Amino acid sequence: MNRQPFFLALIVITGLFTSCDKPYKNFENRPDDYTIIPAPKWEQQLPGRFAVDQNTVIVAQDGLIKEAEYLRDLMGAQFDINIPIKASAGHFENEIELRVEAGDLAPESYELVVIPDKILVKAPAAGGVFMGLQTLRQLFNVPDRERGLEVATITGVHIKDAPRFSYRGMHLDVARHFQPVSFVKKYIDMLALHKMNTFHWHLTEDQGWRIEIKKYPKLTETGAWRNGTVVGKLPWTENDNEVYGGYYTQEEIREVVQYAADRHITVIPEIELPGHSSAAIAAYPELSCFPERPTTPNHGMLSAKSMEQQQNGHPKVVYEEWGVTNDVYCAGKESTFAFLEGVLEEVVTLFPSTYIHIGGDECPKGYWEECSHCQGRIKEEGLADEHELQSYFIRRIEKFLNEKGRQIIGWDEILEGGLAPNATVMYWRSWDDHKAVITAANEGHEVIMTPNSHMYFDHYQADPEHEPDAICCLSPVQKVYEYEPVPEAVRALGKEEMIIGAQANVWTEYMKDADYVEYMVLPRMAALAEVVWTPKEAKDYKDFLSRLQGMKDLYDQAGYNYAPHVFATKKDSL
Repeated sequence: MNRQPFFLALIVITGLFTSCDKPYKNFENRPDDYTIIPAPKWEQQLPGRFAVDQNTVIVAQDGLIKEAEYLRDLMGAQFDINIPIKASAGHFENEIELRVEAGDLAPESYELVVIPDKILVKAPAAGGVFMGLQTLRQLFNVPDRERGLEVATITGVHIKDAPRFSYRGMHLDVARHFQPVSFVKKYIDMLALHKMNTFHWHLTEDQGWRIEIKKYPKLTETGAWRNGTVVGKLPWTENDNEVYGGYYTQEEIREVVQYAADRHITVIPEIELPGHSSAAIAAYPELSCFPERPTTPNHGMLSAKSMEQQQNGHPKVVYEEWGVTNDVYCAGKESTFAFLEGVLEEVVTLFPSTYIHIGGDECPKGYWEECSHCQGRIKEEGLADEHELQSYFIRRIEKFLNEKGRQIIGWDEILEGGLAPNATVMYWRSWDDHKAVITAANEGHEVIMTPNSHMYFDHYQADPEHEPDAICCLSPVQKVYEYEPVPEAVRALGKEEMIIGAQANVWTEYMKDADYVEYMVLPRMAALAEVVWTPKEAKDYKDFLSRLQGMKDLYDQAGYNYAPHVFATKKDSL
């Protein structure tokens, strides 16, 4: 084939549009095929279509083989065609070229060109190429044999794109309700589809410890299983008396981390401390300020098996209610820090992420006020009160992790008593009118926005009268979409750069199975994707809804369960 016409066309295309840096806003005339979420920074329709047929090949540099295999598998599943992968040398009739091209753009930026005989996806790094592939898959037009179409086609387009924020995250709590590795991988695939780059894996809680730690086997032998669970919503009147739990082996953890890495997603583990730790205390009661005191639920709903264990001399059991308990790690005992350092020694070998999330939220101070060890620590360290004791606790763990080359993230309670020097703050308590965000940003700490007002996907997304049980509140898709991560007060201080992104949290008290998790997450994740990727000035909710129809098709193809509330047929007026 004579390649000269293609390259001349590509040069012309690139020359025409290189200087254009405004988002594509011609919503009224955009074809149905251009239903990309999150909306690109800039896009331009091109004439013609690329046909996927028996001559199609994927051309990739050596460093992009995994991305090429990912694309091949996607297209194979969607079009029932086996597309070969070729080295970058040579030219082919109908090629999809993946290319890394060094430059000064952000690593996750990419450029996508589709013309009738070639597709080019290029970026400064492999992560950018992968993001471009997520856009490409949304442009796939599946063969419509009812209309006589025998090949898949991809509409002509030129896109230049880059994310607004470097941190784009989704959280999943597997401690309240455990999910198997197969679903965790499926969840990671959902993140990839939406151009998310961070998976926050909430692995430990009062209600269950989910990660194997070889030095402390009782954490999974005992801490991973609770003897029952409260039924329904407050006020609880029943416990199901069924043993419940599960955990991930270290081999499974590594498998998930690699699966995510292949999709350019970083897995950040969360090991809760000093509060939300009663599952660990059930396994090792000496971690408590008062090992002899029985685990006492706030609302008295304890299973028959747990009551029997306590009567037989085993006072500590895994917590069976939702909420907060007074039994937290003892801050006054050196053995507590020896235990946590032993746990984190193994955690950092499993997770290569720069960040380790250490929780730091909702830590009642009642036991510390009574504990002679904790009061001794306060006096010895010259601390003012129990809030400063918590800060001491966090700083000490941070120092240990910094020595391992890691940094900590904590919920915004870690600000109380003084912030650890290198910590990143995850802001969730939206009722404080951004005071925590302003404080952290002013002191030079990066902030990730996860306010419960908008970013808690365990909240109802439609009329609670017609929805399954959720924790509370109402956060519909439009509310999520309209969230702005940079508060005006932070902008006024000139500290916008300290807001590095946003994340939605999925707490699973009422999400017993994977289908319900998917239902609560989709399509709100699509709204979040546009919040953290698309330029603020390019967002438009009405246009988002029209493009959401294309995302629905992808959900259906993948077999995802989703809430139908905001979807309309293409004939509907949005």
